[in-house]
Amino acid sequence: MIRLLFVGDVMGSAGRRALRSHLEPVVDREKVDFVVVNVENAAGGFGITIKVLEELDSLPVHVWTTGNHVWDKKEGVPLLDAHPTLLRPANYPDGNPGRGWCVEETASGVPVAVINLQGQAMMPPIDNAFRRADEVLEEIRAAHPEVRVILVDMHAEATSEKQAMGWYLDGRVTAVLGTHTHVPTADERILPKGTALQTDVGMTGPYESIIGMRPEKVLERFLFNTPRPFEPAKRGVEMRGALVEADEESGIALSIRRLRVEVT
Repeated sequence: MIRLLFVGDVMGSAGRRALRSHLEPVVDREKVDFVVVNVENAAGGFGITIKVLEELDSLPVHVWTTGNHVWDKKEGVPLLDAHPTLLRPANYPDGNPGRGWCVEETASGVPVAVINLQGQAMMPPIDNAFRRADEVLEEIRAAHPEVRVILVDMHAEATSEKQAMGWYLDGRVTAVLGTHTHVPTADERILPKGTALQTDVGMTGPYESIIGMRPEKVLERFLFNTPRPFEPAKRGVEMRGALVEADEESGIALSIRRLRVEVT
Protein backbone atom coordinates (compact mmCIF):
# COMPACT_ATOMS: atom_id res chain seq x y z
CA MET A 1 0.00 0.00 0.00
CA ILE A 2 1.11 3.57 -0.76
CA ARG A 3 -0.04 6.74 0.97
CA LEU A 4 -0.42 9.91 -1.11
CA LEU A 5 -0.87 13.44 0.24
CA PHE A 6 -2.21 16.18 -2.02
CA VAL A 7 -2.17 19.72 -0.59
CA GLY A 8 -4.54 22.30 -2.06
CA ASP A 9 -3.68 25.71 -3.53
CA VAL A 10 -1.07 27.43 -1.34
CA MET A 11 -2.35 30.99 -0.95
CA GLY A 12 0.21 33.77 -0.43
CA SER A 13 2.56 34.15 2.52
CA ALA A 14 -0.01 32.79 4.99
CA GLY A 15 -0.32 29.59 2.98
CA ARG A 16 3.43 29.23 2.66
CA ARG A 17 3.81 29.65 6.41
CA ALA A 18 1.22 26.95 7.02
CA LEU A 19 2.98 24.60 4.62
CA ARG A 20 6.40 25.20 6.17
CA SER A 21 5.19 24.64 9.71
CA HIS A 22 2.74 21.76 9.24
CA LEU A 23 3.62 19.69 6.19
CA GLU A 24 6.40 17.65 7.74
CA PRO A 25 4.43 16.80 10.92
CA VAL A 26 1.52 15.59 8.77
CA VAL A 27 3.83 13.52 6.56
CA ASP A 28 5.34 11.89 9.66
CA ARG A 29 2.05 11.35 11.47
CA GLU A 30 0.21 9.93 8.47
CA LYS A 31 3.23 7.95 7.19
CA VAL A 32 2.92 9.62 3.79
CA ASP A 33 5.00 8.17 0.94
CA PHE A 34 4.42 10.79 -1.76
CA VAL A 35 3.51 14.49 -1.60
CA VAL A 36 2.03 16.80 -4.25
CA VAL A 37 1.37 20.50 -3.58
CA ASN A 38 -0.43 23.06 -5.77
CA VAL A 39 1.46 26.39 -5.70
CA GLU A 40 -0.24 28.47 -8.39
CA ASN A 41 -1.24 31.12 -5.81
CA ALA A 42 1.90 30.95 -3.67
CA ALA A 43 3.39 34.34 -4.65
CA GLY A 44 1.06 36.98 -3.25
CA GLY A 45 -1.95 35.02 -4.41
CA PHE A 46 -0.94 34.95 -8.07
CA GLY A 47 1.76 32.76 -9.60
CA ILE A 48 5.14 31.50 -8.44
CA THR A 49 8.58 33.11 -8.20
CA ILE A 50 12.16 31.93 -7.72
CA LYS A 51 12.19 33.32 -4.18
CA VAL A 52 8.98 31.50 -3.25
CA LEU A 53 10.12 28.21 -4.72
CA GLU A 54 13.44 28.48 -2.89
CA GLU A 55 11.54 29.16 0.34
CA LEU A 56 9.61 25.90 -0.06
CA ASP A 57 12.32 23.83 -1.70
CA SER A 58 13.49 22.08 1.48
CA LEU A 59 10.05 20.61 2.19
CA PRO A 60 9.36 16.92 1.49
CA VAL A 61 7.43 17.58 -1.73
CA HIS A 62 7.85 15.31 -4.75
CA VAL A 63 5.84 17.34 -7.30
CA TRP A 64 4.47 20.88 -7.51
CA THR A 65 1.32 21.52 -9.58
CA THR A 66 -0.21 24.81 -10.72
CA GLY A 67 -3.04 26.22 -12.84
CA ASN A 68 -4.08 29.28 -14.80
CA HIS A 69 -2.31 31.72 -12.47
CA VAL A 70 1.10 30.14 -13.07
CA TRP A 71 1.69 32.72 -15.82
CA ASP A 72 0.91 35.75 -13.63
CA LYS A 73 4.47 36.38 -12.43
CA LYS A 74 6.72 36.81 -15.48
CA GLU A 75 9.86 35.96 -13.51
CA GLY A 76 8.29 32.65 -12.55
CA VAL A 77 7.54 31.39 -16.06
CA PRO A 78 11.16 30.28 -16.80
CA LEU A 79 10.94 28.03 -13.74
CA LEU A 80 8.59 25.77 -15.70
CA ASP A 81 11.48 24.70 -17.95
CA ALA A 82 14.12 24.81 -15.23
CA HIS A 83 12.35 22.60 -12.67
CA PRO A 84 11.15 19.21 -14.00
CA THR A 85 8.88 18.64 -10.98
CA LEU A 86 7.10 22.00 -11.32
CA LEU A 87 4.14 21.34 -13.59
CA ARG A 88 1.69 23.49 -15.51
CA PRO A 89 -1.57 22.14 -16.98
CA ALA A 90 -0.81 19.64 -19.73
CA ASN A 91 -3.55 20.93 -22.01
CA TYR A 92 -1.94 24.29 -22.73
CA PRO A 93 -1.04 24.37 -26.43
CA ASP A 94 2.31 23.01 -27.59
CA GLY A 95 5.09 25.58 -27.57
CA ASN A 96 4.42 26.89 -24.06
CA PRO A 97 7.17 26.50 -21.44
CA GLY A 98 7.12 23.57 -19.08
CA ARG A 99 5.46 20.20 -18.93
CA GLY A 100 2.13 18.85 -17.77
CA TRP A 101 3.14 15.55 -16.24
CA CYS A 102 6.06 13.79 -14.63
CA VAL A 103 7.02 10.59 -12.86
CA GLU A 104 8.85 10.58 -9.53
CA GLU A 105 9.63 7.77 -7.08
CA THR A 106 8.90 7.28 -3.41
CA ALA A 107 11.75 6.59 -1.00
CA SER A 108 11.09 2.87 -1.46
CA GLY A 109 11.27 3.14 -5.26
CA VAL A 110 7.57 3.11 -6.21
CA PRO A 111 7.03 5.27 -9.33
CA VAL A 112 4.15 7.74 -9.18
CA ALA A 113 2.89 9.76 -12.14
CA VAL A 114 1.35 13.20 -11.59
CA ILE A 115 -0.77 14.87 -14.27
CA ASN A 116 -1.80 18.53 -14.18
CA LEU A 117 -4.92 19.48 -16.16
CA GLN A 118 -7.08 22.60 -16.45
CA GLY A 119 -10.76 22.95 -17.20
CA GLN A 120 -12.41 24.99 -19.95
CA ALA A 121 -15.67 26.15 -18.32
CA MET A 122 -15.42 29.77 -17.08
CA MET A 123 -11.64 29.62 -17.55
CA PRO A 124 -9.15 31.12 -20.06
CA PRO A 125 -9.15 29.40 -23.47
CA ILE A 126 -7.27 26.11 -23.41
CA ASP A 127 -7.22 22.75 -25.17
CA ASN A 128 -9.69 20.02 -24.18
CA ALA A 129 -8.58 18.44 -20.89
CA PHE A 130 -10.36 15.13 -21.53
CA ARG A 131 -8.69 14.51 -24.90
CA ARG A 132 -5.35 15.63 -23.51
CA ALA A 133 -5.74 13.26 -20.55
CA ASP A 134 -6.04 10.35 -22.99
CA GLU A 135 -2.88 11.46 -24.77
CA VAL A 136 -0.92 11.89 -21.54
CA LEU A 137 -1.88 8.44 -20.30
CA GLU A 138 -0.58 6.99 -23.57
CA GLU A 139 2.63 8.99 -23.17
CA ILE A 140 3.09 7.68 -19.63
CA ARG A 141 2.48 4.08 -20.70
CA ALA A 142 5.03 4.42 -23.48
CA ALA A 143 7.74 6.10 -21.42
CA HIS A 144 7.07 4.48 -18.04
CA PRO A 145 5.24 1.16 -18.47
CA GLU A 146 6.02 0.30 -14.85
CA VAL A 147 3.80 3.10 -13.48
CA ARG A 148 0.58 2.04 -11.79
CA VAL A 149 -0.14 4.91 -9.39
CA ILE A 150 -1.33 8.08 -11.14
CA LEU A 151 -2.59 11.27 -9.46
CA VAL A 152 -4.42 14.00 -11.40
CA ASP A 153 -4.73 17.64 -10.31
CA MET A 154 -7.86 18.85 -12.13
CA HIS A 155 -7.67 22.63 -11.89
CA ALA A 156 -11.08 23.96 -12.86
CA GLU A 157 -13.90 26.32 -11.96
CA ALA A 158 -16.94 24.13 -12.63
CA THR A 159 -17.70 21.35 -10.16
CA SER A 160 -19.37 19.40 -12.95
CA GLU A 161 -16.20 19.49 -15.08
CA LYS A 162 -14.03 18.27 -12.21
CA GLN A 163 -16.46 15.48 -11.35
CA ALA A 164 -16.74 14.57 -15.02
CA MET A 165 -12.97 14.13 -15.22
CA GLY A 166 -13.13 11.76 -12.27
CA TRP A 167 -15.74 9.61 -13.97
CA TYR A 168 -13.95 9.81 -17.32
CA LEU A 169 -10.69 8.53 -15.81
CA ASP A 170 -12.30 6.10 -13.37
CA GLY A 171 -10.26 2.90 -13.30
CA ARG A 172 -7.44 4.48 -15.33
CA VAL A 173 -5.89 6.68 -12.63
CA THR A 174 -5.57 6.44 -8.86
CA ALA A 175 -7.08 9.82 -7.96
CA VAL A 176 -8.62 12.92 -9.50
CA LEU A 177 -8.41 15.82 -7.05
CA GLY A 178 -9.85 19.24 -7.82
CA THR A 179 -8.24 22.62 -7.22
CA HIS A 180 -8.79 26.30 -8.11
CA THR A 181 -12.03 27.27 -6.32
CA HIS A 182 -10.40 27.30 -2.85
CA VAL A 183 -13.58 25.96 -1.24
CA PRO A 184 -13.22 22.38 0.06
CA THR A 185 -16.02 20.01 -0.92
CA ALA A 186 -17.39 17.16 1.18
CA ASP A 187 -17.81 14.65 -1.67
CA GLU A 188 -14.66 12.55 -1.32
CA ARG A 189 -15.33 8.99 -2.53
CA ILE A 190 -14.04 6.00 -4.44
CA LEU A 191 -15.71 5.68 -7.84
CA PRO A 192 -16.97 2.27 -9.06
CA LYS A 193 -13.77 1.30 -10.90
CA GLY A 194 -11.43 2.37 -8.12
CA THR A 195 -10.50 6.03 -8.69
CA ALA A 196 -10.57 8.42 -5.72
CA LEU A 197 -12.37 11.70 -6.38
CA GLN A 198 -12.83 14.98 -4.52
CA THR A 199 -14.26 17.93 -6.41
CA ASP A 200 -12.06 20.46 -4.61
CA VAL A 201 -9.58 19.82 -1.82
CA GLY A 202 -9.64 23.47 -0.69
CA MET A 203 -6.81 25.94 -0.29
CA THR A 204 -3.94 26.14 2.14
CA GLY A 205 -4.27 29.68 3.37
CA PRO A 206 -6.47 32.20 5.22
CA TYR A 207 -10.12 31.17 5.59
CA GLU A 208 -11.22 34.47 7.19
CA SER A 209 -11.46 35.71 3.63
CA ILE A 210 -13.23 35.36 0.31
CA ILE A 211 -11.30 32.56 -1.41
CA GLY A 212 -8.10 33.81 0.25
CA MET A 213 -8.51 37.55 -0.35
CA ARG A 214 -9.49 40.30 2.10
CA PRO A 215 -13.32 40.40 2.06
CA GLU A 216 -13.64 44.19 1.81
CA LYS A 217 -11.62 44.26 -1.41
CA VAL A 218 -13.68 41.51 -3.02
CA LEU A 219 -16.94 43.10 -1.89
CA GLU A 220 -16.00 46.36 -3.58
CA ARG A 221 -15.88 44.55 -6.92
CA PHE A 222 -19.36 43.12 -6.38
CA LEU A 223 -20.78 46.43 -5.16
CA PHE A 224 -19.29 48.77 -7.76
CA ASN A 225 -18.79 46.45 -10.79
CA THR A 226 -15.40 48.00 -11.51
CA PRO A 227 -11.88 46.63 -11.01
CA ARG A 228 -10.40 46.74 -7.51
CA PRO A 229 -7.02 45.38 -6.39
CA PHE A 230 -7.16 42.13 -4.45
CA GLU A 231 -5.13 41.71 -1.26
CA PRO A 232 -4.38 38.33 0.32
CA ALA A 233 -5.89 37.85 3.76
CA LYS A 234 -3.88 36.70 6.77
CA ARG A 235 -6.21 35.23 9.39
CA GLY A 236 -7.92 31.90 9.96
CA VAL A 237 -5.14 29.96 8.27
CA GLU A 238 -5.58 26.24 7.57
CA MET A 239 -3.77 23.61 5.56
CA ARG A 240 -6.23 21.65 3.44
CA GLY A 241 -5.82 18.66 1.18
CA ALA A 242 -6.60 15.01 0.66
CA LEU A 243 -5.00 11.76 1.83
CA VAL A 244 -5.30 8.81 -0.53
CA GLU A 245 -4.30 5.21 0.14
CA ALA A 246 -3.74 3.04 -2.92
CA ASP A 247 -2.63 -0.42 -3.93
CA GLU A 248 0.78 0.13 -5.50
CA GLU A 249 0.49 -2.97 -7.68
CA SER A 250 -2.82 -2.10 -9.34
CA GLY A 251 -2.97 1.66 -8.78
CA ILE A 252 -6.51 1.32 -7.43
CA ALA A 253 -7.45 3.72 -4.62
CA LEU A 254 -8.37 2.06 -1.33
CA SER A 255 -9.47 5.13 0.62
CA ILE A 256 -9.64 8.91 0.53
CA ARG A 257 -10.18 11.38 3.33
CA ARG A 258 -10.07 15.13 3.70
CA LEU A 259 -7.13 16.78 5.45
CA ARG A 260 -7.71 19.83 7.64
CA VAL A 261 -5.02 21.34 9.85
CA GLU A 262 -5.85 24.54 11.73
CA VAL A 263 -2.85 26.87 11.91
CA THR A 264 -4.20 30.14 13.40
